[in-house]
Amino acid sequence: MAHAAPTASRRQHRQMADMTHLSRSDFTRPLLMGLVYGVWAAFIKRQMGPVDAGNVFYGILCGAIFAACVFALARVGPRLKREVHATAYGVFAGIAVGYLHSLTDSSVLSASVIGLFVALGVGGVAFYRYYTRED
Repeated sequence: MAHAAPTASRRQHRQMADMTHLSRSDFTRPLLMGLVYGVWAAFIKRQMGPVDAGNVFYGILCGAIFAACVFALARVGPRLKREVHATAYGVFAGIAVGYLHSLTDSSVLSASVIGLFVALGVGGVAFYRYYTRED
């Protein structure tokens, strides 16, 4: 008497197919967000002085790091539990905004508080989104 071997559900097949295939839109969103973040960081770092090669390189570096982090979160995030997924986005947003605030020559405490509030807000909104749209 033969028994059927256990197979993965359709949802697991769909998730595995989504994780292995990269489309153009998977790169577009992180690149555009990284571009905006890099220009913003370079503008703050410039402090109303002339644009030089150092500012341009700084903006490109900040934008590339930001885009890589957004891409990694988009790829790894769906595999995580909803709480951890929301926390990861909250922490990332808090660090990113806190860093931009620290470029304005404000105190470390001020940048930390701004980053904490942004992290709590983004994490809460992300948790609500993942909790209400769970399969």
